[in-house]
Amino acid sequence: MTGTVHELRPKMPDSEKVTVNLGFVDLGRIDLMVRDGFYANRADFIRTAVRNQLDRQEEAVRQAVARRQLSLGLTHITRAELEAAREAGTPLSIQVLGLASIADDVTPELARAAIASIHVLGAFHASAAVKAALADRIA
Repeated sequence: MTGTVHELRPKMPDSEKVTVNLGFVDLGRIDLMVRDGFYANRADFIRTAVRNQLDRQEEAVRQAVARRQLSLGLTHITRAELEAAREAGTPLSIQVLGLASIADDVTPELARAAIASIHVLGAFHASAAVKAALADRIA
């Protein structure tokens, strides 16, 4: 039997875990809403509450993104992009609201040579070695 071998890549997470401390009364109120079927679970309630608050502040967020010239959403920086920036002598200033990730095949040396600064509001994914190499450039 012949078959094709496929490289399995780990799926990029589409969310980040956040820990929130709540008072007992608030937690009980959430549990009541879950028990009565308004929400599937505590996490569903909290996600909905966060989205509702962000929707209320949408215009302020939009203005801040424009003012700070942030890339909105998912930004994945490849080895080729960093090599091009290094060769051109124009290190990147990465500013993201969302998720910024650096490809797994990027070496710490290349990252230092090609990235001037990183400012991420959200999550930043890169190898531990790359993060360590860029520690003084991450805001």
